[in-house]
Formats: sequence, structure tokens, C-alpha cells
Amino acid sequence: MRAGAALVASALGRSGPARVGAGLLFFFVLVALVGPLLVADPTEMLARPLLPPGADHWFGTTGQGQDVLAQTVVGTRMSLFVGLATGLLVTALGALVGVTAGYFGGRVDDALSLLVNVFLVLPGLPLAIVLAAWLPPGPLSIVAVLTLTGWAWTARVLRAQTLSLRHKDFVAAAVVSGEGHARIMLREILPNMTSLWVSCAVGTATYAIGASVGLEFLGLGDVSRVTWGTNLYWATNDAALLTGSWWTFVPTGLCLALVGFGLTLLNYGLDELTNPRLGVDRAWRRALKAAGRTPGDSTPYLPPAEGGR
Repeated sequence: MRAGAALVASALGRSGPARVGAGLLFFFVLVALVGPLLVADPTEMLARPLLPPGADHWFGTTGQGQDVLAQTVVGTRMSLFVGLATGLLVTALGALVGVTAGYFGGRVDDALSLLVNVFLVLPGLPLAIVLAAWLPPGPLSIVAVLTLTGWAWTARVLRAQTLSLRHKDFVAAAVVSGEGHARIMLREILPNMTSLWVSCAVGTATYAIGASVGLEFLGLGDVSRVTWGTNLYWATNDAALLTGSWWTFVPTGLCLALVGFGLTLLNYGLDELTNPRLGVDRAWRRALKAAGRTPGDSTPYLPPAEGGR
């Protein structure tokens, strides 16, 4: 975890997109933590139904006369919780299976790889819908469903990286020194692929937020809770599109897009930091710009020799 935090901090210091993404995420986390204390009760009927945005209700009201701003702010907390919790659980489960399979090899690898392949070929969305409909409605059920249907790809990626690391000299030195298997996997192998599992966690969180909103929009969540998904669910039930009540679903959709955009920018910044090819391309573009050239210019560009010769 410390290695992951250090990688994120380094990305924030070097990458502009990562800073923008982190700023967006920090804003929504602040809204999730403090916002519910500053708005009205999102379930209370305060005014006439489907009231357009105005001075009294900045985002208007829903079909039941509830404040849309309050519902958008309060819904941020649960939606972010589902996404971040799913990202952490999927990464932890994928790392447990993938690193174990890649490190031990042999029959252990064969058995775990078979399990991973079974989950990879299962249709994720239909399975998630069936499980969400069968389990008791609520955010914990959605986290469990998304974790169960989404861990296999992370496990496969981390297994492949572990296969390339297990024969390295530092792993052999740890084995010779008598370190246990668990310690080698946790202290030697996992820190050497920090960028990979951090990127997996960020990507999974992006997917989980969208998937959880989608499941709740279909009515498979707890519709009595205020989340971004249930906001869209009730907007659909109130025929928002037919009545032209755009304010009942646009704020939630915009917040969802901004969170996804922030996570994508953060993931891009991490990839830009850890991918040597991207770093070389960025340096080459800066050199072209300094020489007054454009990347599409077909004339060969030769960088000046050292010493100005």
C-alpha cells in the first residue's frame, strides 16, 4: 500500500492529467463527506413536483417534490463507496489468485488458471444482473456481485507479470535466504509490479461506479436509498424524458461522467509515469516543439549533437 501511495504521489508531481483527475476525485470525496451535512433531507417532499431549477431549489425538484441537489449530493457518498470498495476487493482477490498461480506454477497454476478462465468466459453483465436480482438489495450486495464478476481479468494480468518476475535474481536470493513463500510474494513480487495493480484498482473502480449505477438504474438495488443509480431510476419512473424534466437526471449523469473522467485521467497519469515508451514519446514531442516542428512533419528531425556540434 505504501508503494502504491508513493506511485500516486509521484504521478501527481509529474503529470498534469493526473493532477486534474486527482482534483476532481478530491472534490467529489469532499462532497461525499461534508455535502450531506449542508443540504436538506433528500427524501423530504419540499415543493411542487418537477419544479424547474430556481432560487429556492438550484437543481429543481423530482416527481415527488424532493430536492434534486440534495439527492445528487447525498447519492455521491454511496456511489463512491461502492466503486472504491469494489476496486480494492477486486484488486486484492485478483492479486491473491494471480500471484499465487504465477509464483507456485505446476498444478497450483493449472487449477487456478482454470478457475480464472471459467470466470473470464462467463458473461459478466447477465451474471451480475441475475446475482443482483437474487441477493438482498443493497450496496453490499452490489459490491459482492461486481467483485465476483470482475476479479478474473486482474488475476490473469497479475499472473502473467508474476511469471516474468519469479525467476529474477532478487526472488532467488529471497528463496536462498530462507524467506517464506507468503513473504516473498508480499514483500518481493507485489512491490515490483505496483504500477500494474494500482492501475488495475483505478480501472476497476471506474468500471464499478458505472456498473453499480447501471444495476440500480434497472431497479436491482435498494430503491429506498439515495444513490446516483436510484436517482436515475426514479427519474425514469417519473417519465422525465417525456415531460422534459431534464434537471432530474442531468446533474447525476454529469457527476457520474466527471468521476469517470477523473479516474481515467489519474490512470493515464500513472501509465504515463510507469510506461517508458510514453516517457520517450513525450520527450520527443518536446524536442520537436523546441525545434519548431510538428509530429506530422515528414522531414527527418535530427537532434543537435552534444556540445552544439
